[in-house]
Amino acid sequence: MRDDLSGLMAFLAVARRRSFTAAAAELHVTPSAVSQSLRALEERVGVRLLQRTTRSVGLTEAGSRFLSRLEPAMHGVQDAFESLGELRDRPSGLLRLTLPRYGYQEVLGPRLAEFLAAHPDIRVDIQLDDAFIDIVQQGFDAGFRIGEHVEREMIAIPVSGDIAMFVVGAPSYFANRGKPKHPRDLRDHDCINYRSRTTGGLYRWGLTDGGKRIEVAVEGRVVIDDSELQVDTAVAGLGLAYVPESRVRKHLAEKRLVRVLEPYSSTLPGFFLYYPSRTHVAPKLKALIDFFKVKRRR
Repeated sequence: MRDDLSGLMAFLAVARRRSFTAAAAELHVTPSAVSQSLRALEERVGVRLLQRTTRSVGLTEAGSRFLSRLEPAMHGVQDAFESLGELRDRPSGLLRLTLPRYGYQEVLGPRLAEFLAAHPDIRVDIQLDDAFIDIVQQGFDAGFRIGEHVEREMIAIPVSGDIAMFVVGAPSYFANRGKPKHPRDLRDHDCINYRSRTTGGLYRWGLTDGGKRIEVAVEGRVVIDDSELQVDTAVAGLGLAYVPESRVRKHLAEKRLVRVLEPYSSTLPGFFLYYPSRTHVAPKLKALIDFFKVKRRR
Protein backbone atom coordinates (compact mmCIF):
# COMPACT_ATOMS: atom_id res chain seq x y z
CA MET A 1 0.00 0.00 0.00
CA ARG A 2 2.82 2.40 0.83
CA ASP A 3 4.47 1.78 -2.54
CA ASP A 4 1.13 2.33 -4.29
CA LEU A 5 0.70 5.67 -2.52
CA SER A 6 4.21 6.77 -3.51
CA GLY A 7 3.45 5.84 -7.10
CA LEU A 8 0.17 7.76 -7.07
CA MET A 9 1.81 10.88 -5.65
CA ALA A 10 4.60 10.62 -8.24
CA PHE A 11 2.06 10.19 -11.05
CA LEU A 12 0.08 13.26 -9.96
CA ALA A 13 3.20 15.39 -9.69
CA VAL A 14 4.50 14.37 -13.14
CA ALA A 15 1.04 14.83 -14.69
CA ARG A 16 0.90 18.39 -13.32
CA ARG A 17 4.47 19.37 -14.08
CA ARG A 18 5.06 17.37 -17.28
CA SER A 19 8.58 16.86 -15.97
CA PHE A 20 10.27 14.22 -13.83
CA THR A 21 12.77 16.77 -12.52
CA ALA A 22 10.08 19.28 -11.51
CA ALA A 23 7.98 16.50 -9.95
CA ALA A 24 10.98 15.30 -7.96
CA ALA A 25 11.59 18.81 -6.64
CA GLU A 26 7.93 19.09 -5.58
CA LEU A 27 8.07 15.74 -3.77
CA HIS A 28 11.56 16.32 -2.31
CA VAL A 29 12.97 13.14 -3.83
CA THR A 30 15.33 12.36 -6.70
CA PRO A 31 14.16 12.05 -10.33
CA SER A 32 15.24 8.41 -10.30
CA ALA A 33 12.98 7.77 -7.29
CA VAL A 34 10.06 9.29 -9.19
CA SER A 35 10.85 7.14 -12.22
CA GLN A 36 11.04 3.98 -10.12
CA SER A 37 7.74 4.73 -8.37
CA LEU A 38 6.00 5.31 -11.70
CA ARG A 39 7.47 2.18 -13.23
CA ALA A 40 6.20 0.14 -10.27
CA LEU A 41 2.76 1.75 -10.55
CA GLU A 42 2.50 0.99 -14.27
CA GLU A 43 3.51 -2.60 -13.62
CA ARG A 44 0.91 -2.78 -10.86
CA VAL A 45 -1.98 -1.50 -13.05
CA GLY A 46 -0.78 -3.23 -16.21
CA VAL A 47 -1.01 -0.25 -18.58
CA ARG A 48 1.27 2.59 -19.61
CA LEU A 49 0.19 5.87 -18.03
CA LEU A 50 2.84 8.23 -19.42
CA GLN A 51 4.46 8.81 -22.79
CA ARG A 52 8.13 9.58 -22.28
CA THR A 53 10.59 11.06 -24.76
CA THR A 54 13.98 12.67 -24.24
CA ARG A 55 12.32 16.11 -24.42
CA SER A 56 8.82 15.77 -23.01
CA VAL A 57 6.40 13.84 -20.86
CA GLY A 58 2.72 13.40 -21.69
CA LEU A 59 -0.27 11.35 -20.62
CA THR A 60 -1.51 8.33 -22.52
CA GLU A 61 -5.28 7.90 -22.98
CA ALA A 62 -5.27 5.53 -20.01
CA GLY A 63 -3.23 8.04 -18.03
CA SER A 64 -5.71 10.84 -18.76
CA ARG A 65 -8.64 8.70 -17.62
CA PHE A 66 -6.79 7.59 -14.52
CA LEU A 67 -5.86 11.19 -13.65
CA SER A 68 -9.49 12.41 -13.93
CA ARG A 69 -10.57 9.83 -11.33
CA LEU A 70 -7.49 10.01 -9.14
CA GLU A 71 -7.24 13.76 -8.56
CA PRO A 72 -10.53 14.20 -6.64
CA ALA A 73 -9.78 11.15 -4.53
CA MET A 74 -6.27 12.33 -3.66
CA HIS A 75 -7.59 15.79 -2.78
CA GLY A 76 -9.87 14.08 -0.28
CA VAL A 77 -6.99 12.11 1.21
CA GLN A 78 -4.84 15.24 1.43
CA ASP A 79 -7.63 17.21 3.07
CA ALA A 80 -8.14 14.40 5.58
CA PHE A 81 -4.49 14.48 6.63
CA GLU A 82 -4.38 18.26 6.79
CA SER A 83 -7.58 18.43 8.83
CA LEU A 84 -5.61 16.81 11.63
CA GLY A 85 -3.76 20.11 11.88
CA GLU A 86 -6.96 21.58 13.27
CA LEU A 87 -6.55 19.40 16.32
CA ARG A 88 -3.22 21.01 17.12
CA ASP A 89 -4.27 24.40 15.78
CA ARG A 90 -1.29 24.56 13.42
CA PRO A 91 -2.15 24.77 9.68
CA SER A 92 0.47 22.87 7.72
CA GLY A 93 1.38 21.44 4.34
CA LEU A 94 2.15 22.65 0.84
CA LEU A 95 0.02 25.51 -0.48
CA ARG A 96 0.04 25.65 -4.29
CA LEU A 97 -0.83 29.09 -5.68
CA THR A 98 -1.12 30.57 -9.16
CA LEU A 99 -1.11 34.27 -10.02
CA PRO A 100 0.23 36.69 -12.64
CA ARG A 101 3.58 38.35 -12.02
CA TYR A 102 1.83 41.67 -11.45
CA GLY A 103 -0.35 40.05 -8.79
CA TYR A 104 2.73 38.74 -7.01
CA GLN A 105 4.38 42.16 -7.10
CA GLU A 106 1.29 44.03 -5.91
CA VAL A 107 -0.51 41.61 -3.57
CA LEU A 108 1.27 38.44 -2.47
CA GLY A 109 4.96 39.33 -2.58
CA PRO A 110 4.81 42.25 -0.11
CA ARG A 111 2.91 40.08 2.41
CA LEU A 112 4.47 36.66 1.90
CA ALA A 113 7.16 36.94 4.59
CA GLU A 114 4.59 37.96 7.20
CA PHE A 115 2.27 35.09 6.24
CA LEU A 116 5.04 32.48 6.42
CA ALA A 117 6.27 33.86 9.74
CA ALA A 118 2.75 33.50 11.16
CA HIS A 119 2.43 29.92 9.84
CA PRO A 120 5.80 28.17 10.10
CA ASP A 121 4.38 24.75 9.11
CA ILE A 122 3.08 25.97 5.75
CA ARG A 123 5.17 25.83 2.57
CA VAL A 124 4.20 27.61 -0.66
CA ASP A 125 4.65 26.61 -4.29
CA ILE A 126 3.96 29.64 -6.50
CA GLN A 127 3.42 29.57 -10.26
CA LEU A 128 3.54 32.93 -12.02
CA ASP A 129 1.36 32.87 -15.12
CA ASP A 130 -0.70 35.55 -16.87
CA ALA A 131 -2.90 32.84 -18.41
CA PHE A 132 -6.20 31.88 -16.80
CA ILE A 133 -5.57 28.62 -14.95
CA ASP A 134 -8.10 25.90 -14.14
CA ILE A 135 -6.93 25.54 -10.57
CA VAL A 136 -8.89 22.34 -9.97
CA GLN A 137 -7.51 20.57 -13.02
CA GLN A 138 -3.98 21.84 -12.41
CA GLY A 139 -3.98 20.90 -8.72
CA PHE A 140 -3.71 24.40 -7.22
CA ASP A 141 -5.22 25.25 -3.86
CA ALA A 142 -6.03 28.83 -4.82
CA GLY A 143 -5.23 31.63 -7.24
CA PHE A 144 -5.04 35.41 -7.41
CA ARG A 145 -6.55 37.16 -10.43
CA ILE A 146 -8.10 40.50 -11.32
CA GLY A 147 -11.81 40.32 -10.57
CA GLU A 148 -13.04 40.32 -14.16
CA HIS A 149 -11.07 37.11 -14.82
CA VAL A 150 -12.31 34.99 -11.90
CA GLU A 151 -14.63 32.14 -12.90
CA ARG A 152 -18.13 32.43 -11.50
CA GLU A 153 -18.21 29.03 -9.82
CA MET A 154 -15.25 30.00 -7.64
CA ILE A 155 -15.41 31.53 -4.19
CA ALA A 156 -13.58 34.86 -4.35
CA ILE A 157 -12.58 37.42 -1.74
CA PRO A 158 -11.18 40.88 -2.57
CA VAL A 159 -7.54 41.41 -1.59
CA SER A 160 -6.87 44.80 -3.18
CA GLY A 161 -8.63 47.98 -4.25
CA ASP A 162 -9.63 48.78 -7.82
CA ILE A 163 -6.78 49.20 -10.29
CA ALA A 164 -6.40 52.58 -12.02
CA MET A 165 -5.52 52.14 -15.69
CA PHE A 166 -3.48 54.79 -17.54
CA VAL A 167 -2.79 55.42 -21.22
CA VAL A 168 0.86 56.44 -21.50
CA GLY A 169 3.54 57.13 -24.06
CA ALA A 170 7.12 58.35 -24.25
CA PRO A 171 7.98 62.01 -24.92
CA SER A 172 9.84 60.89 -28.05
CA TYR A 173 6.67 59.28 -29.39
CA PHE A 174 4.54 62.37 -28.76
CA ALA A 175 7.18 64.60 -30.36
CA ASN A 176 6.57 62.77 -33.63
CA ARG A 177 2.89 61.85 -33.40
CA GLY A 178 1.22 64.34 -31.08
CA LYS A 179 -1.16 63.43 -28.26
CA PRO A 180 -4.64 61.94 -28.56
CA LYS A 181 -7.38 64.18 -27.15
CA HIS A 182 -10.26 61.68 -27.29
CA PRO A 183 -10.49 57.85 -27.39
CA ARG A 184 -11.50 58.04 -31.06
CA ASP A 185 -8.08 59.58 -31.78
CA LEU A 186 -6.43 56.27 -30.88
CA ARG A 187 -7.21 55.01 -34.39
CA ASP A 188 -4.51 57.40 -35.65
CA HIS A 189 -1.86 56.17 -33.20
CA ASP A 190 0.43 53.18 -32.78
CA CYS A 191 -0.88 51.32 -29.74
CA ILE A 192 0.95 48.44 -28.07
CA ASN A 193 -1.49 45.55 -27.99
CA TYR A 194 -1.51 42.89 -25.28
CA ARG A 195 -2.32 39.35 -26.42
CA SER A 196 -3.95 37.00 -23.92
CA ARG A 197 -1.98 33.79 -23.44
CA THR A 198 -5.23 31.97 -22.71
CA THR A 199 -7.49 33.02 -25.58
CA GLY A 200 -4.95 34.37 -28.04
CA GLY A 201 -7.15 37.44 -28.44
CA LEU A 202 -6.11 41.07 -28.14
CA TYR A 203 -7.09 42.95 -24.98
CA ARG A 204 -9.48 45.85 -25.53
CA TRP A 205 -8.73 49.12 -23.73
CA GLY A 206 -11.41 49.99 -21.19
CA LEU A 207 -12.05 53.75 -21.10
CA THR A 208 -14.99 56.00 -20.23
CA ASP A 209 -16.84 58.49 -22.41
CA GLY A 210 -19.72 60.58 -21.14
CA GLY A 211 -19.82 58.57 -17.94
CA LYS A 212 -20.17 55.27 -19.82
CA ARG A 213 -17.55 52.56 -20.04
CA ILE A 214 -16.37 51.81 -23.57
CA GLU A 215 -14.03 49.15 -24.91
CA VAL A 216 -11.65 50.26 -27.61
CA ALA A 217 -9.97 47.86 -30.04
CA VAL A 218 -6.65 49.53 -30.83
CA GLU A 219 -4.11 48.92 -33.55
CA GLY A 220 -0.35 49.22 -33.76
CA ARG A 221 2.81 47.62 -35.02
CA VAL A 222 3.66 45.84 -31.74
CA VAL A 223 1.73 42.98 -30.14
CA ILE A 224 3.12 41.45 -26.97
CA ASP A 225 2.00 38.83 -24.43
CA ASP A 226 4.02 40.09 -21.46
CA SER A 227 2.50 42.99 -19.54
CA GLU A 228 5.85 44.07 -18.08
CA LEU A 229 7.40 44.35 -21.51
CA GLN A 230 4.49 46.54 -22.57
CA VAL A 231 5.89 49.24 -20.32
CA ASP A 232 9.44 48.80 -21.63
CA THR A 233 8.14 49.02 -25.20
CA ALA A 234 6.30 52.25 -24.41
CA VAL A 235 9.40 53.75 -22.76
CA ALA A 236 11.30 52.93 -25.95
CA GLY A 237 8.89 55.19 -27.85
CA LEU A 238 7.25 52.43 -29.91
CA GLY A 239 3.67 53.36 -29.10
CA LEU A 240 1.00 54.03 -26.49
CA ALA A 241 0.33 51.53 -23.73
CA TYR A 242 -2.68 50.85 -21.51
CA VAL A 243 -1.29 49.73 -18.17
CA PRO A 244 -1.89 49.85 -14.38
CA GLU A 245 -0.87 53.11 -12.73
CA SER A 246 1.41 51.38 -10.24
CA ARG A 247 3.50 49.93 -13.08
CA VAL A 248 4.32 53.33 -14.55
CA ARG A 249 4.37 55.54 -11.44
CA LYS A 250 8.15 55.78 -11.38
CA HIS A 251 8.42 56.32 -15.15
CA LEU A 252 5.86 59.14 -14.93
CA ALA A 253 7.69 60.81 -12.05
CA GLU A 254 10.98 60.64 -13.95
CA LYS A 255 9.38 61.92 -17.19
CA ARG A 256 10.18 58.80 -19.20
CA LEU A 257 6.46 58.41 -19.83
CA VAL A 258 3.60 60.90 -20.10
CA ARG A 259 -0.04 60.20 -19.31
CA VAL A 260 -2.75 61.08 -21.85
CA LEU A 261 -6.56 60.80 -22.08
CA GLU A 262 -6.89 61.49 -18.35
CA PRO A 263 -10.59 62.53 -18.53
CA TYR A 264 -11.39 59.14 -20.08
CA SER A 265 -9.48 56.97 -17.61
CA SER A 266 -11.12 53.98 -15.96
CA THR A 267 -10.43 51.32 -13.37
CA LEU A 268 -10.44 47.53 -13.30
CA PRO A 269 -11.75 45.41 -10.44
CA GLY A 270 -8.91 44.71 -8.04
CA PHE A 271 -7.30 41.38 -7.26
CA PHE A 272 -9.26 38.55 -5.70
CA LEU A 273 -8.10 35.42 -3.91
CA TYR A 274 -10.22 32.61 -5.33
CA TYR A 275 -10.61 28.91 -4.63
CA PRO A 276 -12.99 26.06 -5.48
CA SER A 277 -16.32 25.78 -3.70
CA ARG A 278 -15.89 22.88 -1.31
CA THR A 279 -17.61 21.85 1.88
CA HIS A 280 -14.25 21.56 3.63
CA VAL A 281 -11.51 24.16 3.28
CA ALA A 282 -8.09 22.80 4.26
CA PRO A 283 -6.55 24.56 7.28
CA LYS A 284 -3.58 25.78 5.22
CA LEU A 285 -5.95 27.50 2.77
CA LYS A 286 -8.17 28.84 5.53
CA ALA A 287 -5.06 30.40 7.08
CA LEU A 288 -4.33 32.22 3.81
CA ILE A 289 -7.94 33.37 3.47
CA ASP A 290 -8.10 34.67 7.03
CA PHE A 291 -4.72 36.39 6.62
CA PHE A 292 -5.88 38.40 3.62
CA LYS A 293 -9.24 39.19 5.17
CA VAL A 294 -7.42 40.78 8.12
CA LYS A 295 -5.07 42.65 5.76
CA ARG A 296 -8.02 43.92 3.75
CA ARG A 297 -9.70 45.35 6.86
CA ARG A 298 -6.60 47.28 7.94
